[in-house]
Amino acid sequence: MPESPSRPLPRIHALPDLLISQIAAGEVVERPASVLKELLENALDAGSTAIQVHLEEGGVKLIRITDDGCGIAREDLALALTRHATSKIGSLADLEGVTSLGFRGEALASVASVARLSLTSRARGSDHAWKLGAGSGAEPEPAALMAGTVVEMRDLYYNTPARRKFLKSEGTEFSHCAEYFKRIALAHPDVAFTLTHNGRTSLQLPRANLEQRIRAILGEEFVGQARSVNVAAGPLALAGLIIDPTWASQAKDAQYTFVNGRFVRDKVIGHALREAYRDVLHGSRQPSLCLFLAIDPCAVDVNVHPAKTEVRFRDARAVHQFVFHCVQRTLATPIHSATGETGAAPAASAALIPTPPAPVSLARYSSHGSPPMPRHQPGLGMQEPATSAYLAFAQSARPVAPSGLSGPGAGQTSPRFSPGLPPVPSDSAPPLGYALAQLHGIYILAQNARGLVLVDMHAAHERILYERLKTALEQRQISRQALLIPAVFSAQPLEVAAVEEHGEALTDLGFDISLAGPGLLALRAVPSLLQAGDPIALARALLAELQEHGFSQLVTARQNELLATMACHGAVRARRQLSLPEMNALLRQMEDTERAGQCNHGRPTWTELALEDLDNLFLRGR
Repeated sequence: MPESPSRPLPRIHALPDLLISQIAAGEVVERPASVLKELLENALDAGSTAIQVHLEEGGVKLIRITDDGCGIAREDLALALTRHATSKIGSLADLEGVTSLGFRGEALASVASVARLSLTSRARGSDHAWKLGAGSGAEPEPAALMAGTVVEMRDLYYNTPARRKFLKSEGTEFSHCAEYFKRIALAHPDVAFTLTHNGRTSLQLPRANLEQRIRAILGEEFVGQARSVNVAAGPLALAGLIIDPTWASQAKDAQYTFVNGRFVRDKVIGHALREAYRDVLHGSRQPSLCLFLAIDPCAVDVNVHPAKTEVRFRDARAVHQFVFHCVQRTLATPIHSATGETGAAPAASAALIPTPPAPVSLARYSSHGSPPMPRHQPGLGMQEPATSAYLAFAQSARPVAPSGLSGPGAGQTSPRFSPGLPPVPSDSAPPLGYALAQLHGIYILAQNARGLVLVDMHAAHERILYERLKTALEQRQISRQALLIPAVFSAQPLEVAAVEEHGEALTDLGFDISLAGPGLLALRAVPSLLQAGDPIALARALLAELQEHGFSQLVTARQNELLATMACHGAVRARRQLSLPEMNALLRQMEDTERAGQCNHGRPTWTELALEDLDNLFLRGR
């Protein structure tokens, strides 16, 4: 075939203004929700205190936003629809320290290029309102409006049908609009919002404080199961609510993070949150949260994404560490420190997020979650039974009979019980109360001032050992307990090699393992904290970790995983009979241990049934 003649390239030419605007609209206007977000931000920047949103057909046919803000002067109406026209910044210094939600000056122009847009506005001090209709060359006309601005967008993508084909169903588009509406409303509780779809009111939010706004949008259940964060340090402040790990679910949709009142999906903040929850979440569960980060506007660049959903921090590491430590310390709060002596529950913010970098102020409120847990004070109420400094499981263990009727020890008083009934706890009793009995050798039953407490003894002891091992390893103070008779076990060649290669590391971890013969290893000492566990199983698990990862990686990326494995093997096992003093000692240690609400695998370690719950169960008072 003959070669086709080469086609000459066209001359360089300037694009028409309409095409430029439509190209820009592709960055700003992805779907109706994108339009709603931009228009809501403009209304808020205008100082509005009440905003009404009316949608039709998921926002594709109509988006009308009415606000009571400062309005737009007649001579500025036409200018507002041109590209890069804004009243929010005027210099590079303003751009480097943006304090408004919108600032690019492209939203109205982009929307007007792909939809029929009209503006009706009355500037403060004006005699009447003016309306600028859709279409090129239109002139402002007198209109009736008490105050503020009405922005009306009709027929999205009417002139670009190829883009309209990518829109989803009406229900899907409306759900996206509603989500953007909730994000904006969460960050501005001092503004009243109303959302109407096809003539029906979907959400009506009066002016409120942040606590009330979070309740209205995220629900009573989230607030009742959340913990309060309120920390300020220098130019950074973090406030909001994070879900208790016990109540985390598989869904990832209820995660709201704001930077200076702007909803963002930031990789730095997201990684910090994952790391803070890494030690307490079970399986693939995700934490629900609503957090507001306040930072100096000059220390964050919000001009890195057309939709302004991403930001760039000047000192990303400092922000990461601040968010990580704030959330981690909140999750690590011991049970007895979770609430103050006043009996108030965790707090949410009742004030607006401040202008950064002012510290965030949170007002306390009553939670519908777990009741307050006052710290036990010696000398008040009933006295705590005598307990040893450490749970002496190994010294006090007795074999458990296969059934409650026969076997060794049958006919004797079980070590799980003591004669007489424990006194009724008073308000000054410990948060987890005092032990009553042991259920099937697995659960501890205790009573506190509010009702019944159920404790998974293995999971709870596992967390206690894990936290103690972490502290001891950080301080390089893991004490060893020598075995009276060395435990000798057969070993694979790789296990022998691991002992020879990582002898010093094993010593740092509290183990004394040496070669006892061909294919044999002798375990002569274990960490004192784990002396009640199976020494051979513990040694094998440790050597397996060292074989796979080596100690250099172990002390960094996988250190906690190793310690969790050691704690799991060293914790008291199921079917193990405990005496009342031992059970009470476990409860007291739980109250003083960080993250005691979850085991090393993220499972809950205890739960509480209040007397009201038990009364409802048995229909008392009905």
